[in-house]
Amino acid sequence: MALNQITPFIGAEFTGVTYEDFQQPELWNQFVEQLHQRELVVVRSIALTPQQQLELAARLGRPIPFVLDKYRHPEFEEIMISSNEVRDNKPIGIARVGNFWHQDSSFVANPAPYTLLHGIKVPSDSGHTLFANAADVYDRLPEEWKARIDGRKALHTVSKRLRIQAEHVGLSVAEFKAWIETKHPKVEHDLVKIDPDTGRKYLYGAPEYLDSVIGLDANDNAAFFALIDELIQAPQRVYTHEWSNNDLVAWKTQTTLHAVTDVEPGVDRTVHRISIELH
Repeated sequence: MALNQITPFIGAEFTGVTYEDFQQPELWNQFVEQLHQRELVVVRSIALTPQQQLELAARLGRPIPFVLDKYRHPEFEEIMISSNEVRDNKPIGIARVGNFWHQDSSFVANPAPYTLLHGIKVPSDSGHTLFANAADVYDRLPEEWKARIDGRKALHTVSKRLRIQAEHVGLSVAEFKAWIETKHPKVEHDLVKIDPDTGRKYLYGAPEYLDSVIGLDANDNAAFFALIDELIQAPQRVYTHEWSNNDLVAWKTQTTLHAVTDVEPGVDRTVHRISIELH
């Protein structure tokens, strides 16, 4: 077994670890400690059944059933299948998930604190996952912006990423917006938070899930969104995870920003995702 730091700013990687190894309390505690301190943990090429992935998730907290039941694993409702594969003329999972920078479910009042992803069928040359550390993003903000956002709250929304479904056909723009506000109301979060594991301040919000920073006018909001988008995507501060089959990837949802790159046409990609809340 080997443990290495992935980058100076985010991530730890375990290699040569099996599911049976994780039954050892010392190794599991090391995994959890690295997750808390490094935001992101990769376990390379660990063969897991869906039940074993779920059992590991349950040691972090309580796995949550995925909200859309048609994309749940047929045996384990807590596992969401993210996939572009089609079998018997039916998609086996939900395609194009997370292909934009975000912090998981920041648009709800109490987001689950952990995400656990297992690579089932993954290409090595596309469909990568990009990661950035929200504390590192905050550290790189200009001091004048740190002062301007100190103590402010922001409104988060899923409206920018909602997909129009069959039941919305025929609605006017105003009616569709009203439906969004009713079904997915905006939620308020502190824009700058402190990570209890590390004591570091971090920026909670990415433009695709942010509606506005309360107290800033439209021009300042636009300028702030453009700035943080640039900081998040700075190439030298992004870790690109190039997947191998059976990679297990865990992250803290509030302090870890991420996005998935496009999958090459005609190439299959399937991962199993579990959201985990605290007991």
